[in-house]
Amino acid sequence: MTEVTDSDNPEFEGPSRSQQRREALAVFDLAERLVALKPAELQAMPIPEAVREQIAQAQAIRTHIAHKRQVQLLAKYMRREDDETLTAIRAQIEHSKGASRQETAILHLAENWRERLIAEGDEALAQWLQEYIHSDRQHLRQLVRNARDERAKGKPPRAQRELLRTLRTTLGNA
Repeated sequence: MTEVTDSDNPEFEGPSRSQQRREALAVFDLAERLVALKPAELQAMPIPEAVREQIAQAQAIRTHIAHKRQVQLLAKYMRREDDETLTAIRAQIEHSKGASRQETAILHLAENWRERLIAEGDEALAQWLQEYIHSDRQHLRQLVRNARDERAKGKPPRAQRELLRTLRTTLGNA
């Protein structure tokens, strides 16, 4: 927080009006991000109970203008909190965002491997087993065979989903 001081007039000590506005907008942005989180993600956040109640109320409102007003009220409550609390909340949100990106990357990698395994067969399976030696060769081969049959016959992708789950689990543990 930058402070403007006037040595002749102590009346003007404190943050500038522009700085106060920037800080208020940053808290409003944080409030919007909190309202967008899922309940499970909110449980992990270091949020005071009064703020949690305001978040729940904002999440319940669906009309645009009323929702925005409720988020503004939430931001007002949050501005009353100390800087350490707000910093901890921001850090937790950034941490969860990084974890979400990692999960998305694992999902995309698993989808690519699934397509390769179905298209290339044993050649891709050999490469997979070379990289992930703890995988069950027989189980993977069976899942790939079933997924190919499903695609060929136009059946629902049950085995393809099972193959994807197995690949994601292996990639997540690696």
